[in-house]
Amino acid sequence: MLVAFSIAPSGSSTDDGSVGDAVAEAVRVVRESGLPNETTSMFTTIEAESWDEAMAVVGRAVEAVQARSPRVSLVLKADIRPGYTGQLTAKVARIEKALGSDG
Repeated sequence: MLVAFSIAPSGSSTDDGSVGDAVAEAVRVVRESGLPNETTSMFTTIEAESWDEAMAVVGRAVEAVQARSPRVSLVLKADIRPGYTGQLTAKVARIEKALGSDG
């Protein structure tokens, strides 16, 4: 399963509106989880074997942000497809192939 999520503190940020330090703590949790992952400008996506495995990582990432702010925003989207692995990169490769490029 793929789980894409965005976590950010709500109601507290630096003077310039940046939430980067808090978000970096969430990404650190994800990277330390050992799960395949990718972070873009808007979301972090993880690939897990089960709902419980994915939600444990998301929960720890929320807690990391919550340590910096009492209010946290979480947006989550999941692609639940049992029996498939490697989809973090395979889905993108299929699109690149359809576009006629090597990726």
